[in-house]
Amino acid sequence: MKIIAANQKLESIIKKVEKDGVKAKNLVEDLKELRAYALQEKDPLVTKVLRLSYEFLTENKAFNVQAQYEEDEEENEYPLEIEEKENILYLLNLLMKSDHKINREEIKDYRTALKLELY
Repeated sequence: MKIIAANQKLESIIKKVEKDGVKAKNLVEDLKELRAYALQEKDPLVTKVLRLSYEFLTENKAFNVQAQYEEDEEENEYPLEIEEKENILYLLNLLMKSDHKINREEIKDYRTALKLELY
């Protein structure tokens, strides 16, 4: 994210999640507030993944989204087993540098996984 206030908000969300996991107080509201910054930055990918994330959290009271995979030598993909706290923290940290090419690809993976789970 580019706006200083957005990064400050994101850092505060990360601290809350590190402490309390997905049960962090006002997490959904914080993600909605962060989404408003993404709208200001005119970043449709980040805007969408934030909306899908808080919708998923609201609906499931968890963040057990399967968006991370590893490849073997034959390029077969296998889902990584990740705790929901680490999963959302990983996504939030990707958002810190959402303009980085590799991060954007992984954010797209989260977007796709969230869409499949929700719709």
